[in-house]
Amino acid sequence: MARISVPTKARLPSTLRVNPSNPAVSKILSRLSRSSLISVALDWLKDERLPLSRPYVLRRDEEDEDEDDQDSGDFYPAARSVPALRELYQDLQARKGSKREVLDRITEGDWRHGLSLYQLAIADLQYLYDHPTSQKWTAYRIVPLKTTAPDDDQDAKLEIDKKSLLIPRFHPSTFLQSLQETTIPDVKAHYSFDRHPTLPILILRIFFLDSPYNTSLSLQSDSSSANFDVARTIYISFPDDAPHIYISKPQTLTSSSGGPGGAGGESKSLRTLIIDGIPKALSRPPHMRYTLKSTSLVTKNLNELLERRGAGRSNSSGGGWSIYAEEKNKESPLNIVMPMSPPLSDSDEEEEEAQRRREKERKRREMSPLGRKDGLALKRARKVAKGRFGKSGLMGDGRGVERVDVVLEDAFPARSSGSASSGEGAASRKRRREEDEEDGQEDGATSRRGGKGGRKSALDMALNEDDDDEDDDQVEEDPRGEWRPNIKITFHGSHVFAGIRQLVERGVIDGERIPGWMTGEEGVTLGIVRHGRIKGHKGAGL
Repeated sequence: MARISVPTKARLPSTLRVNPSNPAVSKILSRLSRSSLISVALDWLKDERLPLSRPYVLRRDEEDEDEDDQDSGDFYPAARSVPALRELYQDLQARKGSKREVLDRITEGDWRHGLSLYQLAIADLQYLYDHPTSQKWTAYRIVPLKTTAPDDDQDAKLEIDKKSLLIPRFHPSTFLQSLQETTIPDVKAHYSFDRHPTLPILILRIFFLDSPYNTSLSLQSDSSSANFDVARTIYISFPDDAPHIYISKPQTLTSSSGGPGGAGGESKSLRTLIIDGIPKALSRPPHMRYTLKSTSLVTKNLNELLERRGAGRSNSSGGGWSIYAEEKNKESPLNIVMPMSPPLSDSDEEEEEAQRRREKERKRREMSPLGRKDGLALKRARKVAKGRFGKSGLMGDGRGVERVDVVLEDAFPARSSGSASSGEGAASRKRRREEDEEDGQEDGATSRRGGKGGRKSALDMALNEDDDDEDDDQVEEDPRGEWRPNIKITFHGSHVFAGIRQLVERGVIDGERIPGWMTGEEGVTLGIVRHGRIKGHKGAGL
């Protein structure tokens, strides 16, 4: 242990050990199941990872001593070698037992001298793999920047280059070195890369510690900076061959850290620093500069992120257009010649439909005329849902979105005009509504942008960001004075678009009139709807 700690800008080393009695160690390890704990321990004992996670074993001079004297009162005697310890955990993996047995052996036996930050990072990542929906991810797009004036002009401004197709080269060690330079010096970070076992993404785990030191003294149990809270851990995912980045949102395990001045607020500011530092770490000035642009997609499902913001063909083909994103389908919606068979009608589905047709024939004959009519309506609703949603929005597809927030800015449908007196009354009522609406909008803008009371919602923050980035796309006031109420709609569930598809199949929602953003065509979870389309989406013209 270092007796003197000097403030430094260096990162936390992976070999830095944490005392097993620290509550953070038991908090991270106790979340794992018994099988996951054993697999993590076997991963620590691999030959290539022993320098970062070496266990407590007997030394050569201790092997000659009496075993009774050496291990007297020791419930978990130390192993004689690493291979012997590896065989012990393999035996634990082969038989049944309790999780407490494995947890106590790790903290009180084989790693009694402490667990390194690398070991805790591997255990934390294993929990992420076991519980894929434990983190909420936000997708960002890496966009290149260009200068509006020559390089020698000091007043040159940077703007998004919409014509450039440049993608930054990513090298982990260089990226971490550049990212470390952007962090504040009084906060230390530990970085750990790991490859996802099943998905084509590289995950970077960043753990923050509020301490200017990077020695073992900063990890003492009596130090307040040794609070390994999940809110101080941020995950960054880099999908393969895609100009996107997924950044997790901080989550807290303790209720005391959720206040504005607690750990929750500090972790959000650290996350903001990371979001600002990632494009700087990817840039190579003066010619290659990048920035991160939000894609308005927030979900807990990494499969959905890879489907919508990955390297495949499904990035811009959601909803009913998803059938054209399949590699086996060679049809195009722009063909002037109609195909011989519709893209949605597969031969296997036709055979299954023919078999089910005979079974349902008897039931249809026994149906009453009203029931037969309802059956035909439901059958048509299912076909309409299949055409609007395609092969997306299916229960059990593993690509569910938990929440969709939209703001409707369309004009309210006007009623037919009546007599002159009724028209004047309607005009006066409209003026009053517009005045109330303006007052409400001013109050809402104050509470969203300048107010100190209340917490900003994700939708309000997205709207403020949209207003700052797209000031030139402001909608002009309608000269006819149509009423545009402020309506916010939130869909919440385990699979939002699958639930909407079920409502369409059952005839609750008219599938022919449903807007495209309700079928997942836009590929966003936050947005503003104008004229039935999401603002800023490709092809919307808004």
